[in-house]
Amino acid sequence: MSNVDGAADLLVTNAAVYTVDGERSHAEAFAVRGGRIVVVGSSDEVAALRGPSTTVLDLHGAFVMPGLVDVHNHHSHAGRAALFELTFSNTASYDEILSAVRAYAATKGPDEWIVGSSWGTGLLDLLGHAQARRGLDEAAGGRPVLLTDDSHHNRWASSRALELAGIDAATPDPERGVIMRDPETGEPSGVLLEAAGLLVEDVARPAVALTAAQQEQSSAHAIGIVHSYGITAFQDAAISLDQMRALKALDDRGELRAWVVSSMTVNDQIFGYAELGDALIAHRAELTGEHHRPDFIKIFLDGTPPAHSGAFLEPYLPSDAHGAHFHGTTTMPADELLDWLRRTAAQGISAKIHCSGDAAVRMVLDAVETVRAEGHAAPLYQIAHGQFIAESDLPRFAQLEVSADISPFLWFPGVIADALSTVRPADEVAGLQPNRALIDSGALVAGGSDWPVSETPNAWEGIEGLVTRADPSGQRDGVLGIEQAITLAEAIEVFTVNGATAMGLGAVTGSIEPGKSADFVVLDRDPFGIPADELHLVTVEQTYFGGEQVFSRN
Repeated sequence: MSNVDGAADLLVTNAAVYTVDGERSHAEAFAVRGGRIVVVGSSDEVAALRGPSTTVLDLHGAFVMPGLVDVHNHHSHAGRAALFELTFSNTASYDEILSAVRAYAATKGPDEWIVGSSWGTGLLDLLGHAQARRGLDEAAGGRPVLLTDDSHHNRWASSRALELAGIDAATPDPERGVIMRDPETGEPSGVLLEAAGLLVEDVARPAVALTAAQQEQSSAHAIGIVHSYGITAFQDAAISLDQMRALKALDDRGELRAWVVSSMTVNDQIFGYAELGDALIAHRAELTGEHHRPDFIKIFLDGTPPAHSGAFLEPYLPSDAHGAHFHGTTTMPADELLDWLRRTAAQGISAKIHCSGDAAVRMVLDAVETVRAEGHAAPLYQIAHGQFIAESDLPRFAQLEVSADISPFLWFPGVIADALSTVRPADEVAGLQPNRALIDSGALVAGGSDWPVSETPNAWEGIEGLVTRADPSGQRDGVLGIEQAITLAEAIEVFTVNGATAMGLGAVTGSIEPGKSADFVVLDRDPFGIPADELHLVTVEQTYFGGEQVFSRN
């Protein structure tokens, strides 16, 4: 309960406070009243606000900064996977995946579905043979299995799952999807790219559907995890109606202890949501709450490069399946994209648009240019991922006020960069994620984990990658385009105030300033006082949201 005499509810004192305000300034203390920061300064300055019921948090010199902001995750999917599905590392080998399936199958009934994630994209060629599917059948004891890859765009299904979905050698590829076939026999291998996965998802869904209470559990569990990494605000990058209802239910009970911006899914070739586009937007007003803000739509404008579903200006590397002149395609034509942006802008709705290829990026910039010229200055636009951007398009981000929603977790040396190298020219891959060029051009760059595509939402892994352009785990040598490295101060902004601004919460959170929500974290070390290759070791000791502790390491 807030003090009525003007005293603070909470004083944070004797701390090394990195405010991430416009001056990137430092302070020693701050005061909180009614969940908001009221004064930032020295310990002596805030001491004047101490009253008889004020809580004093003396941090003995610990490093304090704003709560971290994740502009791109799929929190509900991550919570669901942790509570109700099989999970294994995206670095797992084929044999390790089979071992995980075998152990999990032992807990299931004879024909119960096994749903899980995430196999590495680098296994695509191996899994594209029927022999690999037969190994999955044996491990699962003949049960139906549907496993998602590390991009969460593609699936691997067992023979029983294919049978239940009615997929055989005669089944044609669905629109915007590919049923990978054994190169020798022509039978379905079990690998289903993009929309082909929905053929099995549609059959599996009734068997593995969550109740409303389980959906709320999934969200709450995921939010507990992001709190442990110091995240106090995030944008769910492609949400469904039942997931939005879960967030609103938590919010109504006062249990949603984070700022959550939802991106209402317009088109969906990977999740199999029942309601899309206008059917989802129709529920926006009723599902808006104090902390839940369904203010964006999400458009998947292309897929993923390793599956040849990203849309590029220059062709892919030559392949037997696609020839030497294949560019990939977008999921919708330019006029349809423009129609979505126009109609939602008129409703005050912003947009996050998935673009893995530079042709998709250009299509978005062209559409936004038209919408801006027609007078729609207010909507926020984010290009999600944008690993590949044509050099001539870089300055257009700032000119058109389009944010770059970047996921550094997905490009430093590792399995995904390896997979990209098999389909795109080496010079393109070396220049992945041109963050230095974007920032220098004046663009707003905001950081997202894409968790559970990334194995954790630990922003410090992403921050280290932004600074070093190397693999924070140390498992892969080398760097990717060191000339695109940014400073630590800039990287912290990417995962705090920039993310908040890109989500429409710049006046609410993202920095420690008077008037903003008292969302902050206490770290185990000063990130500015350690080598850059140790940033991934930074650990959150405490997380506060609205001036109340939501996580403590101890």
